Amino acid sequence: MNKAETATGVKLGRLGDYVGFRLRRVQNQLSRDFVNATANRGLRSGLFSSLALISANPGISQAELSREIAMDKSVTVSLLDDLERRGWATRKRSTQDRRRHALYITAEGERELEEIFAVVSTTENAVLHQLSPAELMLLSELLDRMYAVCVREE
Repeated sequence: MNKAETATGVKLGRLGDYVGFRLRRVQNQLSRDFVNATANRGLRSGLFSSLALISANPGISQAELSREIAMDKSVTVSLLDDLERRGWATRKRSTQDRRRHALYITAEGERELEEIFAVVSTTENAVLHQLSPAELMLLSELLDRMYAVCVREE
């Protein structure tokens, strides 16, 4: 049995044995902080990460984006509609496959993305400063490895 306790002294009991619980607890807090810090922008879940992935991967397909943000394809289409409505991204027919849409960020989307990344840096700052640079790199590598297994299993 895990003897871990929360910062307030509440024992985790068997939950302390499950990485999913521990990850979700941190993710919930970071998400809550992010939502509060970006409330004036009216961002919905998945919008920021979609925009960031489109920026990092010009021409990414809707299917690839959907897989990477771990959302249903119909939700991804709705997110893309929202990004286009805001003028932050565009969909273009692929030159290799007319059935495929290639996604691109606009100049306005890049400006907005920079502002949102600044907010993310601020909201994650306190948590990230609990880790050394080496610990942060290790955590990122471990999370990426875990995610790779999750994607392979789908």
